[in-house]
Formats: sequence, C-alpha cells, structure tokens
Amino acid sequence: MTRSPAIDRRRRALAFAALAGLAGTPLLPRTARAATAGGVDFAEQIKLGPHALVLNGAGIRYKTVFKVYAAGLYLTQKSSSAEDVLAAPQAKRMHMVLLRDIDADDIGKLFVRGLQENMPKGVSAQLVPSILRVSQVFSEYRRLHEGDTIISDWVPGTGTVVTVRGQSTGAPIPEPAFYRAFLSIWLGAKPADWTLKDQLLGKSPNAAA
Repeated sequence: MTRSPAIDRRRRALAFAALAGLAGTPLLPRTARAATAGGVDFAEQIKLGPHALVLNGAGIRYKTVFKVYAAGLYLTQKSSSAEDVLAAPQAKRMHMVLLRDIDADDIGKLFVRGLQENMPKGVSAQLVPSILRVSQVFSEYRRLHEGDTIISDWVPGTGTVVTVRGQSTGAPIPEPAFYRAFLSIWLGAKPADWTLKDQLLGKSPNAAA
C-alpha cells in the first residue's frame, strides 16, 4: 500500500522537530548530585589544598528531639570502617553547619566531653594543651547562629586547622593524635550520635529533612 506524500511530509516534519529539540537540550555532566542533610547541601567532591576529597557521608546531629547541626565527612577515598578512617594519614574534613542558634561555649563543652570520652587516659593527658585550646576557641564566640559553619581539616604536614564562620581560629594543631581524637567525637566507641556515625560512614541514608 502506497503512503500519501502528505503523510511522509508530516513524519519528516515531526522527525526534524524532535532532532531540533534534542539539539537545544544541554547535555548534563555525569557527576553525582550533592547529598542533603537538614536542608544543607554537601558537595560530592571538594579540594583541600592539593588534596581531592569525596563526601563519605552526611547526616544530622540531634540533641533529644532538636536538630543541632548537619555534618558531612570528606575523605580521600570512601570507607565504611571507623577504625580505618581514624587511622588513615591522608587529608580529611569534617564540615558542620548549625541548624539552630546555640551558645558557642555549650558546643565547645560538648566537643571537649566527646574528646575525653573517646580517648585513652594516657593520650588525653598528652593532648591537654590542644583540648584546652579548642575549648578556648569556642568560648571566644558568644553565640553561634543557624547557618554558621564549623570546619575541621586534617592537612598532612600541617595539622588540624579549625575554621568558624570561614575564619581561621589560629595556628594549626600539629599532632596527628589530636585529629584522630577529634574525629572520634563522631566515629569513636562513644559517638555523639550513633545514627550520625552510621550516616557519616555511609552505612545509612543521609537525613534529607
């Protein structure tokens, strides 16, 4: 059966229209989307100086029923083992974004308590000056507000670098043991929040709400 010229013309027109539509549609790069925790977007990849880091996991720190901060853990390569993460000498980043206003002194005390609960006594004694310095850093801020950032980086050859609201809090803390202890607040045997620990290690879904 012979098709009419009108039908052929209509089909050719539809085909050209479809091709034109594809030509006008930008091709999206095949990159992973940012993870979201507590309404905060965490990029899948970042640079820490010359070091390329990937998001290992992200989640929310709760205090009773209240959201305190969203956190994302960045590593040179993903890992679900807390022991391996703590032992690895490579660059790392713990990125926190506050989800509510809080007294800076209170969050400093929580960090110090988490350090003490997750360190052997011998190590704790050796790191007393560094622990006191962290406590002092937060005591200098009267109030931290929703959206403020607290970032702690481990930079090989430099040490622990802490920034609050994008501002450096002083000279790096050089001891590798201090950053391991600091990260143990979230990944240690007595973590601040068990659910958050699993989220940072990629063992449970990120908390998007």
